[in-house]
Amino acid sequence: MTDSRKAGRRQQVLLVLGSAVFLSLAASIADTSFNNFVNDTFHISAGARGHLEFPRELPGFLTALLSGALFFMVETRTAALAALGVAAGLFGLAARGDHYLSMVAFMVLWSAGTHLMMPLQGSIILGLAEEGKQATLLGRLGSAGTAATIIGCGFLWFSIQRLHLDYSVLFAISGVAAVGAALFLLAMRSPTASARRKPFLVRRRYTLFYILSILFGARKQIFITFGPWVLIKVFHQPASTFAQLLILSSILGVFLKPVLGQWIDRYGERPILIADAVLLTGVCLGYGFAEQLGLGRHAITLIYVCYMLDQVLFATGMARTTYLDKIAVEKSDLAPTLSLGVSLDHLVSMTVPTLGGLLWDRSGYAYVFLAAAVLAVLNGVAASCIRTPKGVSAPGQ
Repeated sequence: MTDSRKAGRRQQVLLVLGSAVFLSLAASIADTSFNNFVNDTFHISAGARGHLEFPRELPGFLTALLSGALFFMVETRTAALAALGVAAGLFGLAARGDHYLSMVAFMVLWSAGTHLMMPLQGSIILGLAEEGKQATLLGRLGSAGTAATIIGCGFLWFSIQRLHLDYSVLFAISGVAAVGAALFLLAMRSPTASARRKPFLVRRRYTLFYILSILFGARKQIFITFGPWVLIKVFHQPASTFAQLLILSSILGVFLKPVLGQWIDRYGERPILIADAVLLTGVCLGYGFAEQLGLGRHAITLIYVCYMLDQVLFATGMARTTYLDKIAVEKSDLAPTLSLGVSLDHLVSMTVPTLGGLLWDRSGYAYVFLAAAVLAVLNGVAASCIRTPKGVSAPGQ
């Protein structure tokens, strides 16, 4: 590769990193405060909170369809459109979020942009990565986003504790950050990162990737919905607590994500995802039974640790992306297959919160996390089946 091409690639990588930074700023402020916003504004039960996840996750289920409908757009332009969708939803929440139906509508728009972006970021960065260093570059992308999350959460904590800003202002600031991400993506000119996409794709070869996506969707949604709900409803924690916890977990993530990417490139996806399943099982049991361990007032400390560890473990998701990259028949399979993975992920994401909310209301929250532990074990079993073709296998695979 010539020096000019290397310089061009570095420039495109920096633009992707810039977009990730601004999107992480938007998410760290909006996502971290959303549960408290819903609770403080509408005072809903755990069951009702679970029902709210259906419309919120519906765009995720439709990601493959939406991405396929936009196949005529290059990936970077589609990603910019997704970022603008995030911004529009957040601006809508800022203006009309105190009305329930309006809140749901703008939440769905925000969600649509977020979920459309999910597969595109991975596909774009894989197109820019050097051979054998895909996970390393994904780790750097995650680290940059996590550093921005620290800044966003610090701002959120200061805004609530010191400036006493209301939720509408916070959502508006998040929307501005999402617009910034769109501008970075619109500036991209890389032929590699701007490849046109296939509208839709299903291959038997990718069955294990689909299964891993489904199991991740169930695991993810339990923690996104009910992890914070334990802290809010059981331990009565404010939004500023979540900002502090996310800052701490993000500091860990800044250092861990690049290392994790290097480990994936060196050792392969299978051991990383199996380790994730083992640790996640412990997190589930900690969430569900902290109050029953005789820890007294220190039970909440265990919940804090579980919350932060869960946040850090989300980074192992890059292993699913690089696994797909290794088994892909051709590079053009990546974007539509990643999009289908997001759709399958959200097929269960739409139903798990409702079932979890009913289980919480009828039997208690411990049973919700006991079910999550079972899912973690199943995820480990699926991960143990990972095999990669000869020539791209990591040591030990």
